Amino acid sequence: MGARFDVPEIDAFTRTYWEAAARGELLVRRCGGCGRAHHYPREFCPYCWGEDVSWEPAGGRATLYTWSVVHRNDLPPFAERTPYVAAVVDLAEGPRMMTEVVECEAEALRAGMELEVMFREAGEVMVPVFRPQP
Repeated sequence: MGARFDVPEIDAFTRTYWEAAARGELLVRRCGGCGRAHHYPREFCPYCWGEDVSWEPAGGRATLYTWSVVHRNDLPPFAERTPYVAAVVDLAEGPRMMTEVVECEAEALRAGMELEVMFREAGEVMVPVFRPQP
């Protein structure tokens, strides 16, 4: 079996994030200096460059910002999942996040539609993806 391209590299810093995802919890980082949340996880604030950042649970709600339907991807295991919806969502906490929209036909997608997080197994980790809110 070839390398998988959907499995993140977990290091000492991101372990907290992936352990939370395994429990079905989405985390973001929030700056104690300027108060802004950010995602992807970093050890510093990308807005004010402060280092007083900490993990906090996200509510799991988002709105769809933009998306693209991927019809061809030769990297394992994406080829078996085509077509799929690669997307950018706005988390309720403020940050934008790259993800995948599932459980929704591409024709039904609309900018601003309300989504909720769910988690999909990818190797030994659970990866956050989003589906329409019921």
